[in-house]
Amino acid sequence: MSGALPVEPAGSAYLDLHADAVALLTGWEPTSPSAAVGRDRTLDLLTAGPSALGRAHRVGHVTASALVLDPTGSRVLLCLHGKLRRWVQLGGHCEPGDRTLAGAALREATEESGIDGLRVDPVPIDVDIHPVRCGGDSAHYDVRFAVLAPPGAVERVSAESEALGWFPPDRLPRPLANATAQLVAPALAALTRATFHRPR
Repeated sequence: MSGALPVEPAGSAYLDLHADAVALLTGWEPTSPSAAVGRDRTLDLLTAGPSALGRAHRVGHVTASALVLDPTGSRVLLCLHGKLRRWVQLGGHCEPGDRTLAGAALREATEESGIDGLRVDPVPIDVDIHPVRCGGDSAHYDVRFAVLAPPGAVERVSAESEALGWFPPDRLPRPLANATAQLVAPALAALTRATFHRPR
């Protein structure tokens, strides 16, 4: 018997997150016909197992993003993405420490906005699939959430964006990333559910 350590199975760091993603999307009522298609395709992707949550899964991987709202719902926070050169909601890749998709979206929103005390509605508001170049041709199967900022929140630009800005939901900036505007209506609807919290 050799003294070599066993190789960690691909995706084993995402076991909890994979279970959460499958359960969440299986029980989710889509907010639009396109979101229903995105959900079904994402569930198909997840049949590959936990590895579908990591960026090394070249055919595509699940990501999590968030449309951040102020407490009144009169403004949304967007970032001018450094690579895309478009205004987009906050979010990105899942990490091995993430246990839920809502938690991943909240972590990304906190990192990219610099705002402490954000809270997330655990019910997705959209699922969108779009091509990306993550070290080659791939796709993001992006599960999107509404996130609520505390009163008086002050944002700080991160290394991933060139600017952050608050905008009225009916006057979003240009150029705007595809499928960002469609998040506004379901995010505002989430405010009525009053289920925003900080996942454990």
